[in-house]
Amino acid sequence: MFTGIIETLGIIKDLKKDNDNLNITVSSTITNELKIDQSVSHNGVCLTVVAINNDEYTVTAIRETIEKTNLAAWEIGDLINLERGMKLGDRLDGHIVQGHVDQTGVCKSIEEAGGSWYFTFEYDSTLNNITIEKGSITVNGVSLTVVNSKANEFSVAIIPYTFEHTNFKNFKIGSKINLEFDVVGKYVARLHTLNR
Repeated sequence: MFTGIIETLGIIKDLKKDNDNLNITVSSTITNELKIDQSVSHNGVCLTVVAINNDEYTVTAIRETIEKTNLAAWEIGDLINLERGMKLGDRLDGHIVQGHVDQTGVCKSIEEAGGSWYFTFEYDSTLNNITIEKGSITVNGVSLTVVNSKANEFSVAIIPYTFEHTNFKNFKIGSKINLEFDVVGKYVARLHTLNR
């Protein structure tokens, strides 16, 4: 489990295909605190540490993960949002995040608003994921509050701290992002579908 509060940014150092899998090597300031078999959220994708070498560590993504996320578009040198799993007893400053990306979305617009920014994202609504006004959403692993919820798009407001300390600063119109919808909303949507 994660909270969606990003600890640090990592830099992708290497990407190696291994049959259908992808081995991703990341350089990070938290590498010296990691251990083999530990779960770390990478742009909202929960991946397991399989190797550690000085300030770099490696995780492996399977084909299903690659197909459901924006991993296929990652390149060496990209900045990614990192968060280690939450500790029992810690404050939950964001919301409950599983690290299981539901689908990808695309950045549709970026508007500056007096020192903050509004980012609008579009997603495929036929996959039955929903947002609600003032509900929670995870974008590239970042816990955020939904504004302007619509059937296939939503916006989020980004404060300067979040902009500087996540990879939101690198988003452009057309950027493909990972979305994890609120777990409570997913259960409600599933119940609604079953009761039709």
